[in-house]
Amino acid sequence: MFTPAEELKIGQVVEVSGTNIKVEISDKISELSRTFNGRVYPIGQIGSMVKIHYGRKIIFGLVTMLRMRSEELIESGIPVSADSDQRVMEVQLLAEGSWNNTNSILAFKRGIKTYPLPQQGVFLLTNEEIAFVYRSAEGTRDETVDPLVPFAVYSASESTPCRANINKMFGMHCAVLGSTGSGKSGTVAAIIHSVLCHKNEEKELSPQIVVIDPHGEYGSAFKTRAVQYRAYAIAAGQDDQEEIKLPYWLMSSDEFTNLIIGKTEKSATSQNNVVQKALAHSRMVAAEIVKPCPREFGTQALNHLENFDDPDFCDLKDTSDILAFDRDKPRPFCLDEFESHIRYIQGGRFKKGTKDLETLPPSELSNSPIPSVLDKLKVLRRDIRLSFMMKCWLNDDTDIKLHEVLNQFVGAPKQKGKDIRIIDISGLPNEVAGPLTALIARLLFQYKVFQTQEEKEKDPILLVCEEAHRYVPDHGEAQYAAAQGAIRRIAREGRKYGIGLMLVSQRPADVDSTVISQCGTWVVLRLTNSADQQHVARFLPDGLSGMVGALPILSQQEAIFVGEGAALPSRVRIRDLNKDQLPKSNTIPFAQGWASDRLKLEKLEEISNRMCS
Repeated sequence: MFTPAEELKIGQVVEVSGTNIKVEISDKISELSRTFNGRVYPIGQIGSMVKIHYGRKIIFGLVTMLRMRSEELIESGIPVSADSDQRVMEVQLLAEGSWNNTNSILAFKRGIKTYPLPQQGVFLLTNEEIAFVYRSAEGTRDETVDPLVPFAVYSASESTPCRANINKMFGMHCAVLGSTGSGKSGTVAAIIHSVLCHKNEEKELSPQIVVIDPHGEYGSAFKTRAVQYRAYAIAAGQDDQEEIKLPYWLMSSDEFTNLIIGKTEKSATSQNNVVQKALAHSRMVAAEIVKPCPREFGTQALNHLENFDDPDFCDLKDTSDILAFDRDKPRPFCLDEFESHIRYIQGGRFKKGTKDLETLPPSELSNSPIPSVLDKLKVLRRDIRLSFMMKCWLNDDTDIKLHEVLNQFVGAPKQKGKDIRIIDISGLPNEVAGPLTALIARLLFQYKVFQTQEEKEKDPILLVCEEAHRYVPDHGEAQYAAAQGAIRRIAREGRKYGIGLMLVSQRPADVDSTVISQCGTWVVLRLTNSADQQHVARFLPDGLSGMVGALPILSQQEAIFVGEGAALPSRVRIRDLNKDQLPKSNTIPFAQGWASDRLKLEKLEEISNRMCS
């Protein structure tokens, strides 16, 4: 093994430039394949591996381009001669190794120290050699628990499983990218199922994975292994889902302000001030720093204050308590108190000559942002889609506590084996889906920040963000401003705290550049859009932008796997899943549907009732 066989020689090196070399394919080769030991090996396939022998060393490279010498000359403006019809193959050098024949061990190292010279022979690898290279690249790990999880097979050697190092893949974030129909959701499901099946000393792992599911498709893939939460029930047949509880008071002041007024209002600055004042007051009332404000006009409850909007301190409290108070922490507060502060304090004044509280005159009130803030609050509180979020906190035993909220995402499974948490946000409007995603991402990050180092190591979390271009777009969308900030922070700092990110998108060009460039591992399926291909080429690690040329022609379930989690940059085929393990993302078959009978009036009435209920 790893000896230069003349039957496998395909050409010679003609140019060495950095980590790229050019190989001139031999004139003797007329077929697209070579036969060796009864097996046929294709020549010059994009993404396939070749080797160069250099004494006892072997240099390995990936084929990234095939072209004619005449094409190069035309590009350079050099006249084409009769003898310039050689075929040239461009190869990206990857690694080197030395073969110990006595012990049958390949000492393998990523990177190149020894460069080949022109006129050295270039050889194909046998199936056995390819399998040996991949196994040696994956290596054996010193970790107590084996982090290498098989989720695919190598296209170059379909008998060799491709194993991802999940410590690096999830710890340094990863991206799963591909056009619609390329098998994106199936790839995510295959990776998660592979982790669920992975065993440590015959015991399965219990991963903490939170999936934000905008289309309600992952529930069917993990029926027995996931707890499913829904934010708003819009589709039929979701009886196995629990209603998520994410009270409004979990939001930071900016997230809550975005929900109340958004960023597109004409008077957003003045409205922002109204909301921030009322929010700080409400949280301080709940913390018993100041007293509740009046619930009516005409009262003299504030006549002991110099100004009606001065803080009305509780006993033993003073200004220093206000200065030390952080209004961004997830402390509960009462929405009724929030509304009363806007209506009676910010919308009120002391009556002239007395200290009776009265409303502002209509002329002042109509020019202020107060009525529009109160109207928006009323709309949000009445919206049935937001009932999971807008239920007023009353400070009694029925109210959910912060640790109970966290338990929905990271607590021990209620039923054995139900490790995955899927949050189905299908049916939510964008102005709510954005703050909700921001809230979950920020809550999980804050939870990790306040853990001890030992707790962080015992409790890593993976956040799967499906349709990432919706939540972290590369262009300003008001409703996703908070989500962008929260997910950016995880992308930049999550590695240190034990929270990983998996971005899933069909439009990588539309995903925030800061976030996508932080991904250390990439699983790139078929991409047909040229803008997306160029975008991926900018961020691809290992200098493998040349492999982008293969992206439009990848078949279903085939991907390029590169980065920290990959032993070697390679073309892989994602493992097959049973029908009940696949997400519910199959395209509806038009021909089959149109061959069926049309829906009768009774069925339409049933659907109409669901729409209106």
